[in-house]
Amino acid sequence: MDHSVVWIVIVSLAVGSFLIRFSFLGFIGDRPMPEWVLRHLRYTPVAVLPGLVAPLVLWPAATAGMPDPARLAAALVTLSVGYFSRNVLAAILSGAATLYALLFLLG
Repeated sequence: MDHSVVWIVIVSLAVGSFLIRFSFLGFIGDRPMPEWVLRHLRYTPVAVLPGLVAPLVLWPAATAGMPDPARLAAALVTLSVGYFSRNVLAAILSGAATLYALLFLLG
């Protein structure tokens, strides 16, 4: 692939990314948003985080895409602690501890 094609693609993606963000922030950034939009935006992190984590649990690269008991158990512990305690830090730490403990025990 020619270097000019690579740079054209990079610049095009940068301009496209800027325009997408500017369409939201630049045009309505100085006006108050309707309540229904704010209500939906509150759930954005809750929707994005599972989308980032689920592939790492179900198809981990460390096991060539095969789910393993350590990652599944760590995900279940994280979900359970987060649901019952409503504490994000406790959920993350308990899930990490479970993952490392099971990886150590199971090999």
